[in-house]
Amino acid sequence: MTKKNIVSLFVAISFSFQIIAQQSATYASNLVDYQKALSLYNNQQYLAAQSLFSSVKKTAKEEVLQSDCAYYIANCAVRLNQQNADQLVEDFVKEYPTSTKRNTAFVDVADYYFENSKYAYARKWYDKVDENALGRKEKEKFYFNNGYSAFSVKQYKEAKKYLSKVESSQEYGSQAKYYIGFMAYEGDDYEQANAYFDQVSDQERYKEKLSYYQADLNFKLGNFEKAIVLAKERLDTSDETEVSELSKIIGESYFNLEKYAEAIPFLTEYKGKKGNREKTGKWNNTDYYQLGYAYYKQKDYEKAISEFNKIVGGSNSIAQNAYYHLGESYINLDKKQEALNAFRNASEMDFDLKIQEDAWLNYAKISYEIGNPYQPTPQVLAGYLNKYPNTSYKEEIETLLIDSYITSKNYKEALKLLEGKKSFENKVAYQKVAFYRGLELYNENDYLEAETLFDASLKEPRDPNYTARATFWKAEADYNLTNYDEALIGFKQFQQQAESSSAPENENIDYNLAYTYFKLKNYEQATKFFNQFISKKREDKVRLNDAYLRLGDAHFVSSQYESAINAYENAIKLNEIDSDYPAFQKAISIGYTGQSSKKIKSLEKFISDYPNSKLRDDAMYELGNSYVKANETDKALAIYNRLNNEYRMSSFVPKALLRQGLVYYNASENENALTKFKKVASDYAGSPEAVQAVATARLIYIDLGRVNEYASWVKTLDYVEVTDADLDNATYEAAEKQYLDNNTDKAIKQFNGYLNQFPNGLHALQSHFYVAQLYYKKDLLENAAPHYKYIVETSHSEYTEEALTRLSQFYLQKKSWNQAIPLLLRLEQEANFPQNVVFAQSNLMKAYYQLENYNDAFTYADKVLASSKIDNKIKSDAHVIIARSAIKTNDEAKAKTAYAQVEKVATGETAAEALYYNAYFKNKDGKHEASNQAVQKLAKDFSGYRYYSAKGLVLMAKNYYALNDAFQATYILESVIQNFPEFDDVVSEAKAELSKIKTEEAKTNSSIQPED
Repeated sequence: MTKKNIVSLFVAISFSFQIIAQQSATYASNLVDYQKALSLYNNQQYLAAQSLFSSVKKTAKEEVLQSDCAYYIANCAVRLNQQNADQLVEDFVKEYPTSTKRNTAFVDVADYYFENSKYAYARKWYDKVDENALGRKEKEKFYFNNGYSAFSVKQYKEAKKYLSKVESSQEYGSQAKYYIGFMAYEGDDYEQANAYFDQVSDQERYKEKLSYYQADLNFKLGNFEKAIVLAKERLDTSDETEVSELSKIIGESYFNLEKYAEAIPFLTEYKGKKGNREKTGKWNNTDYYQLGYAYYKQKDYEKAISEFNKIVGGSNSIAQNAYYHLGESYINLDKKQEALNAFRNASEMDFDLKIQEDAWLNYAKISYEIGNPYQPTPQVLAGYLNKYPNTSYKEEIETLLIDSYITSKNYKEALKLLEGKKSFENKVAYQKVAFYRGLELYNENDYLEAETLFDASLKEPRDPNYTARATFWKAEADYNLTNYDEALIGFKQFQQQAESSSAPENENIDYNLAYTYFKLKNYEQATKFFNQFISKKREDKVRLNDAYLRLGDAHFVSSQYESAINAYENAIKLNEIDSDYPAFQKAISIGYTGQSSKKIKSLEKFISDYPNSKLRDDAMYELGNSYVKANETDKALAIYNRLNNEYRMSSFVPKALLRQGLVYYNASENENALTKFKKVASDYAGSPEAVQAVATARLIYIDLGRVNEYASWVKTLDYVEVTDADLDNATYEAAEKQYLDNNTDKAIKQFNGYLNQFPNGLHALQSHFYVAQLYYKKDLLENAAPHYKYIVETSHSEYTEEALTRLSQFYLQKKSWNQAIPLLLRLEQEANFPQNVVFAQSNLMKAYYQLENYNDAFTYADKVLASSKIDNKIKSDAHVIIARSAIKTNDEAKAKTAYAQVEKVATGETAAEALYYNAYFKNKDGKHEASNQAVQKLAKDFSGYRYYSAKGLVLMAKNYYALNDAFQATYILESVIQNFPEFDDVVSEAKAELSKIKTEEAKTNSSIQPED
């Protein structure tokens, strides 16, 4: 080797040692920094440690050092909760798959999360651990920590898997058994839970925790005595929440041991379950049931009810049981309406069939006693028998069923239920129900349909009393249909029946017979029966007054004027209603006795004494005629003029004008006579007075030799067809004969034939009237209306009043209020008969109400009530209009007063309406129990009127809720929604009220879901 080579080798060796020395120095420095970082890590200075580990990792060449640094950098990130911590751990495992710290990394991260109670994160990392790489001690810790983490996140299957592996561990065994026991408890495996808890019950650390669970476990295992002992031992050392739960365990245990008195104080101490965001606890339906039943068994029914009625909307066996015992509690306190709802609810559930049957039986019986607002009582009773045909109560319920057809007063529905039932008892019931339904229709003025029902009743003559009564009312219906011959036969048949003497109808039979004879123009028999009626001195002064008047009229038309005068004087003495009619008739009768001057004085006095009488124009006309007969023509002309001026719409005006013309004619004052006759002919075209005026004017023109002038004038009168006069008269007389002979169909045909042939004939007015009356008798108002319209639109005549009445009646039936009102206004002003004035006023009030013209409705209702000639039905209608108008105008004070009056006299649906408002105003006044009593009466007496039944039930629900009875309130509202879908307004109100109540009750009862 040369010197040069030796030098080169030395240089090379020196350089190598320099590099090695440098590397050694760097490694030594990294180890120092690594140890510093490790020290910082162990002192929990994670951020500083992480920074230093990062520096070491950057300069370290050794893979082991790099991997260890990566391990600690990731661990620091976990402990610093850095966002990329999990990724750093994953990266470490990926980059250094052979690192001895790979498994340790998973354990460390998992343990860190475990120690910080982040069990879901811990589970994630424990799942990555290779348990086979762990030592025995490490395995035990791993199994317990992983199991507890799974337990904490409620992954009980995984938890039990790992905790079961350390059951025998000295360090972890007790804890594992406790948590395994708790999971069994949570999973309702009470036997296993009890077994595990018993294994750790001797350890102090678990005694406090276990005392509650063991008490609850024994309760759930049916060891009630032991549960009570354990729970009572724990009471003194428990907080408020646990005391509540322990009290529930003790209370329920006593309950299950049927020691209800001991159960009550503990059940009442229970505070309920709290939700996540709730400050106070809630009971559920079972809680309320148990306390309610405990009170029930102690016969403390008030408190039992206060608990049972908080069970709202229940639909299980507990609810059915509760509702049944709620019903029994109500029965014991004699609260039958409340009991009806409770039993009905229990009967609609089939969880316990025996309770269902008993509940239905009670529901049916109470329905019979107090009425049923949901369905007809007969339907309830029949429903029970259909469902339980072999019941031991069959005979009792069948008896109630038959009677219920009558007592329910829901005759329309009762008839449907009775159709086709063949037993004798049902036929007896059918006879009564058909009779009462006929009476209802009669009171609604539906005489034809009423007669059909009376006939149906008479076809089942089971009870002689109802046979007699049906006979009477069938005759009444015939009378109102103007079938007087049939009516007379019916009244006589009634009289001949032995039971008639005890029937309420017998009191006025003489009056009815008298009137029927009167209508048949058999005045001899009419006077006989009016006298018989009068002789019995009835308390009914109005009817007695009317009997005197008709007796007077019968004597009058029979020319027995002294007797007539006597009868009219008796009517005047009664002074029961306006005495203008008998005073007028008395004056006329005096005239017929030949006392002309006395007649004149009586008529003059009448005109003076009765300034508002509808007969005053009659009196003026009669007085004028009397003056003419007494040859006091100036006075006659003066009184006729007064009549014409004061009563321009009176039917006597054309007669008075005609009389004036005749006075002038007889005095040879032909021009004055012609003036009067022409006025009659032009202003009252077609009337009998106009025809007579034309005929008399013709004589004057002939006498004056001015025939051409007469001919020219007659051409202006389209109702005079002089050349056809004989044919006109003959055609009319033929039709009139059929009318007088009661040949209705032939008369209609011939009158129509006359009007087609002579539309403006001499007798057109009479023909239109008679054919209209004939159509009316046949209940063909649609056919009659055009004829009545003709009469109304032509000049005023003796037929106008009747035509106005009938035509307005036609428009009223069609609800054509705007067409009816002008006619009724005319009738009010022009009518001579007081009853027609009342008819006009009473229907004007109704028409104005229908048109929402409430002020005019008020006005006419007041007019009707001011009249002394109205019956109870019209009086009731007037009060109803006032009441309804007041409701519409929000004047509830006025409505309250009016409905109180309606209730005194109303029948049928109007009575139901009045009774509803009775309840309504009591509810408004806070008189909730009194309001419910009114609704109960409504349900019992007027269940057939479903609209007011439904509205009454909503009121009842409001009352019950105000009385703190949530069950009754909600049950009733739900029943309304289910049973009355046809009444949208009522259902909407019920839904709104139900939503409000459920929202409120859900605040304290966890079993109730608040309405959306």
